[in-house]
Amino acid sequence: MTEQIAQLPNPDGSLFLRELNHRINNDLTCVICTASVKAMQSDSVAVKSALLDVVDLLHQCADVHRALRMPDRKCLSNAATYLQRLSFSMTKYRMDRLGIRVSFSAEDLMLEGERCWKLGLIVSELLTNVGRHAQFDDRHPEALVKLMLAGNVVKCGVSDNGSAPDLIRRARELTIVEELTGSLGGRVHASRSAEGASFLLTFSLTEAEQRAAGATHVVQLKRRKLRRPRRLEASG
Repeated sequence: MTEQIAQLPNPDGSLFLRELNHRINNDLTCVICTASVKAMQSDSVAVKSALLDVVDLLHQCADVHRALRMPDRKCLSNAATYLQRLSFSMTKYRMDRLGIRVSFSAEDLMLEGERCWKLGLIVSELLTNVGRHAQFDDRHPEALVKLMLAGNVVKCGVSDNGSAPDLIRRARELTIVEELTGSLGGRVHASRSAEGASFLLTFSLTEAEQRAAGATHVVQLKRRKLRRPRRLEASG
């Protein structure tokens, strides 16, 4: 007798992503707890200190993982807030240890949940790429994440002030960035100069995102008007 397991419909793969996220969180928690216990049990100051450093690093890794969690697919999410949290988490986890200062600049921009997540994955990969390959020589290492809207086109750039003699090789390693960009209906352009290397991602808003951008623009105009100082009427 053959038994069949009923297949639940899950066309968007959200169940798989939730399960994967849950397992990664559990694994990180387990490793953190184990390392913490070993640190407490050790009589060696050096070993205790090293293990606690590992615990701290694992906590930072977990923060990055949480920052990359996909927003609700059914709702629009503020990409500026999402990327700011991600950039901050990645700075603590990776860039600070490398001495790379990360600056962030963004305009409020509402994106569909999955598209916001994909943009976060791209930025994460590009910042990781800076940490792995940029050669800063005698410069103070810096990286910049910038998000802006030009009409109905989103422009997101990640740049650094390091030398980039191997920019082509670096670009070849970013297959995942190209695939994610393609799924957004956009393009990614890599360039280099004496000032450093940069990657610029561009893609168009969906109809729902365009409506949200229009509403945001109206709110911003009203706020600007309220901030303007009122002119005192001349007394007669």
